[in-house]
Amino acid sequence: MSVQERKERERAARERLIVATARELAEEQGWDAVTTRRLAERIEYSQPVLYSHFRGKREIIGAVALEGAAELAAAVRSATSAAPTADGPRGRVAALAHAYLDFAARHPAVYDALFQLDGGLAYAREDTPAPLKDAFASLLETLAEVAGDGVDPGAFTETFWAALHGLATLTRAGRLPPEYAASRVELLVDRLVRV
Repeated sequence: MSVQERKERERAARERLIVATARELAEEQGWDAVTTRRLAERIEYSQPVLYSHFRGKREIIGAVALEGAAELAAAVRSATSAAPTADGPRGRVAALAHAYLDFAARHPAVYDALFQLDGGLAYAREDTPAPLKDAFASLLETLAEVAGDGVDPGAFTETFWAALHGLATLTRAGRLPPEYAASRVELLVDRLVRV
């Protein structure tokens, strides 16, 4: 292995460590606790080393969001592929909804990085990063088959996603009674899935 290859591997490892540490700190104490000073202390590198990887917290949030988008896409695809075939498209949509809401509940800081905070990422544009496009595609793959005649699958997916996002954020904020969580998903699927 050349010196250059070793340096590149070490740089990539440092970058992964910074992102993992930021994510861990955000999940433990919230994003306000994530500062370059605290990250530098936790990973035992100087702040200039952090700045050699990321220009600041905004870019770190963006890196966490991209990592989270890949995880969300994998969770949704896993859930929809594991849905019983006898349940058909409706079962896949219900599995998608539960996987999405479970991800949001289990990873609140990552969810915030994805959908609430400014990570400097472009959404719904030509220059949207591939992991974000893939996360949307993981929803579209299932929802397109139930959009209905004459309904744009992308617009249907956006609408269903917006409903899931509302449920996720309102539930986490304590604005919705937890005892109706399952019935809300069932109601959403029943009202929007016409197969």
